[in-house]
Amino acid sequence: MTKQSNAATPLIGCAGWNIPKEAAAAFPAAGSHLERYAAVLPVVEINTSFYKPHRPQTWARWAESVPSDFRFSVKVPRAITHDAQMRDIDALLARFAGEVGELKDKLGCLLVQYPPKLGFHDETARDFFLKLEDTFGCMIACEGRHPSWFSDNATEVLRERKVTRVIADPAAGQPGPHVPTTNDLYVRLHGAPRIYYSAYSQDYLDALAADLSVHSAAGRQVWCIFDNTAAGEAMPNALDVLRKLGAPASR
Repeated sequence: MTKQSNAATPLIGCAGWNIPKEAAAAFPAAGSHLERYAAVLPVVEINTSFYKPHRPQTWARWAESVPSDFRFSVKVPRAITHDAQMRDIDALLARFAGEVGELKDKLGCLLVQYPPKLGFHDETARDFFLKLEDTFGCMIACEGRHPSWFSDNATEVLRERKVTRVIADPAAGQPGPHVPTTNDLYVRLHGAPRIYYSAYSQDYLDALAADLSVHSAAGRQVWCIFDNTAAGEAMPNALDVLRKLGAPASR
């Protein structure tokens, strides 16, 4: 698997490819939900992998349903991050790799999210991220939610392992301004003021689009995922930012 090269524009997508009725006019009428989604948006974040495994054939079918330049971000299973807390996970990781490996070069990123109660442990994190790099070879994004994940020591380890610290809104556990760990960006927007439900204001989306453009113009790989899906606000927000960035109506 190879790491995706820098895109000409920021990579805007949603957590899942559900298309709300209100946004349907922006997508082709024919095809599966994923095929229609991928005709307009360049990336998607798969969160279902966090909760349950998918058969290799399912991953292969998804890969075959999208254009060659489309990329998936895949959330690492909670069995690895939450239950096992990254320890003794060789068998779990091998199973996950055997499944998600069917995406081949369309695997653009692995998302690692930790529970708010799980603190940073130097040796465990170093070993885990090295295993991810050796196994998958793609971008790795980390969303720690315990304050210790924002410590100087954690920042050093993430930089050493070339793991991108997620910019999250709201930023759970983060005690101060965002401190980057790589040249890439991975932004997860959960909705505010009501997490997972609220839409973002036009002022916020205007500022976001301008900021993402600056980073992309500087040659950074930029992912921006809208996770405010509970009331269907993610897709309209993503499409709005896509339009602000001057992206075509279809790809």
